[in-house]
Amino acid sequence: MKATILAVGDEILVGQTLNTNATWISDKLSELGVQIVWHMSIADTTEAIQKAIDLSFEQADLIIMTGGLGPTKDDITKKAIADYYGVDFTFSQETYDEIVRIFEKRKIPMTQAHYDQCQMPSNALLMTNEMGTAPGMWFQENNKYLVSMPGVPYEMEYIMTHGVVPRLMNLSRLTYRKKTIRTVGIGETSIAEIIEPRLQNHDVGLAYLPSPGGVRIRLSKQGRENTSHLEDSLAQAVEVVTGALGPYIYGFDDDELEAHIGALLKQKNLMLGTAESCTGGYIAHKITSISGSSGYFKGSIIAYSNAIKRNILAVPSETLDIYGAVSQETVEQMVRGALQSLSCDVAISVSGISGPTGGSKDKPVGTVWIAVGDRSRVSSKRYLFTKDRIVNIKYTAVYALDMLRKFLIGR
Repeated sequence: MKATILAVGDEILVGQTLNTNATWISDKLSELGVQIVWHMSIADTTEAIQKAIDLSFEQADLIIMTGGLGPTKDDITKKAIADYYGVDFTFSQETYDEIVRIFEKRKIPMTQAHYDQCQMPSNALLMTNEMGTAPGMWFQENNKYLVSMPGVPYEMEYIMTHGVVPRLMNLSRLTYRKKTIRTVGIGETSIAEIIEPRLQNHDVGLAYLPSPGGVRIRLSKQGRENTSHLEDSLAQAVEVVTGALGPYIYGFDDDELEAHIGALLKQKNLMLGTAESCTGGYIAHKITSISGSSGYFKGSIIAYSNAIKRNILAVPSETLDIYGAVSQETVEQMVRGALQSLSCDVAISVSGISGPTGGSKDKPVGTVWIAVGDRSRVSSKRYLFTKDRIVNIKYTAVYALDMLRKFLIGR
């Protein structure tokens, strides 16, 4: 089966909204063995929607469409689809009752627009949306399938998971399996040089998904073979990669580096603290994004100014005067100060020049010092990242967490 993903919305075309839905949907469809042939973003007009449907069905058997299903006048996807199929509208009492139930709980008054939202194309099979008011719609004609869902990501994901995927599982004839290996501290090119020669005799798909500081390696296998054979072949390839990359691997599939750090801290019964200058609390944000982090994270000191470094983290004025805020001496003292001020067992500290201004010949934009340590040992390292401020902050956080990971493993 081949599929096209259509995103309806002027806000996507003008760059106001990032189309993350297409990436998420593509991943889910690939797991079912569905081949993605097109991603399209189209305007909120009947002509654009209908033309995109025609073009898509020339290339694919399945269209997954998101956006334009709200109660406002610019949400015209539903009418455009009804006109495309030449059908009338039917009032959905089930949808109306669900909206009333949600609105009564939130004390929101019903309007005519919400009533009109319950008018559905007569040939649509409705799919429940527990996360919002607009249900998903499934259309089928001449072995061609069209799915229309809201553009709000969490609503789309619910409908896709509970309504679309079960139906597609009955239609897809291919079996698909994948395994994602998560690495940190090694680049895509270096990974390729290491693992590709070793995978030459393994018939698996290989993809690299890089992000600041880390690379996800996706191994996949699909075919008409039985499931156990696919899984065995994939497991052998995964074993080859894990054996080759060893210490660069911290997890698999949906594992996050910060969650892995949390597990290590809990395992060792340690409390963590951070002292952050150039990241402004971003490391602490990543750590506390994990549920249960209060069990191993004490807190953070945002030491953006030298005054905070001196008065809270006890960095000597002479250190700042002689070596500067972005230096090995400063970040190592920041770790010691965080251990004392936060009463934690291990600490991370970072100080750098995120940019785009503030660099010098000796310390250009992108220069960052990172230190990790406990009361008996502190280690530090200098990095030179990019000239982009936001990218530098992300790199710093990932490399700081990786330094902590290695420190904890060796502790």
